[in-house]
Amino acid sequence: MNEKLLRCPAAAFSRVFAQAARGDVVQLWRNAMYGCAKGVVLVASTLCFAAEIPPTDVSYHLEPTQLLSRFSAKQRDLLEKLNRADAAHLGLWKCLIVPSQWDLDELAYSPMPGSIEQLSDRPQTLVVDLPAQVFGAYEFGTLVRWGPVSSGGPGNSTLPGRYHLNWNARVRISSVNHSWVMRWYFNFDRVIGYGFHEYSLPGRPASHGCIRLLESDAKWLFHWGRSGTPVMVLGHYDFSSPRPWMQPTWWSGGVTLPGSASTPADLEIEQWE
Repeated sequence: MNEKLLRCPAAAFSRVFAQAARGDVVQLWRNAMYGCAKGVVLVASTLCFAAEIPPTDVSYHLEPTQLLSRFSAKQRDLLEKLNRADAAHLGLWKCLIVPSQWDLDELAYSPMPGSIEQLSDRPQTLVVDLPAQVFGAYEFGTLVRWGPVSSGGPGNSTLPGRYHLNWNARVRISSVNHSWVMRWYFNFDRVIGYGFHEYSLPGRPASHGCIRLLESDAKWLFHWGRSGTPVMVLGHYDFSSPRPWMQPTWWSGGVTLPGSASTPADLEIEQWE
């Protein structure tokens, strides 16, 4: 039997819960499972198929923005993720990247790898890819959620490196400018003051160093994350080049991370350690 199918039950059940609304009961369940998950083997492999992302033939193309009303509310939600722009900014761009199919699971549209072997023994890991302006949340190496980000803009680039989640706050007022209200805030660097939080996503890096998220993703992370969860911020955004996610051909390869199935042999994986 495929060794990947003998994954611990926590990974499979967490994948299911990741697609549902979270509450205190779910968080307590996870905390309990994390304490005993290591070393547990699931023989009934049917449950583990919930953690697999089925292959799809989805492709992408550019369309003139025109009237967004031609899209349903659910389709507009997906367009926000694909175009790295929230509802207030989505209609301001001349063109949008649009999928060929709309009825797939949200994870099927992710440019992040569906699994990372180097993370298979870790309950939680957050990965932010700066060049692609996207994050991926992993449980035991399996992707459970993804979304767009807006990292530091020109002159304020977010520094790549390894961090970890520290503390969170439902509302945080910036110490730099008191007019900046950061909702669903989760700090991941005490010295610099980096944090994940809800704020405007204009379709490009524009923050002062923090990682901006859509409200739905920020709220999800606020409840999902735990103090100590590793945060990997990778790469550098090239401000002189076109936005890569707006190139239809880019989506056929997506993001390549250390330890994923598509990792080139010469790509170092030590940065996970």
